[in-house]
Amino acid sequence: MATTKKQPRSKFYELLQAQIHNEFNASQQYVALAVWFDNEDLPQLAKYFYEQAVEERNHALALVQYMMDTDHHVEIPGTGDVRNDFSDVRELVELALEQEKGVAADIKTLAKAARDEEDYMGEQFIQWFLKEQVEEISKMTTLLNVVDRANGNLFEIEQFLNRESAGATDDDPTMPPVAGGKL
Repeated sequence: MATTKKQPRSKFYELLQAQIHNEFNASQQYVALAVWFDNEDLPQLAKYFYEQAVEERNHALALVQYMMDTDHHVEIPGTGDVRNDFSDVRELVELALEQEKGVAADIKTLAKAARDEEDYMGEQFIQWFLKEQVEEISKMTTLLNVVDRANGNLFEIEQFLNRESAGATDDDPTMPPVAGGKL
């Protein structure tokens, strides 16, 4: 007989469950952007967004791991609608920036719920995600600025990403553990 963990659910844990969906959906949206760039023969932009997709997947599974670690039942949701049709590079990067801003707002709501419920462990856990969103919004804002300054020269954007990724590592030792291991 299978057992399931059933701690009483607070608002914070309900929001965590919803955020798992949001993170998986963000991952799928980034895959769609990466595929669009790949299809347009823009390998650096494609690589960048494939990596973003994996990062969002890891975020979802870090939330899953935390819920399991705190003895809460987890449901793995389907993802929502993903946009696939675009007319230009700016449109894709702008969508990514807006998506990151939306995730930041969701994470702030999670932090507030944890604080309001005096869930100090939950509040501490979510701090990493707040820091991460500052970085993600900054990176997407920079990329959008580069797209605008390139004035349609897609190779300038590709060169920028190639130059910026040289020697870069995304290994953050402070990231919470990820269910199944970080990819």
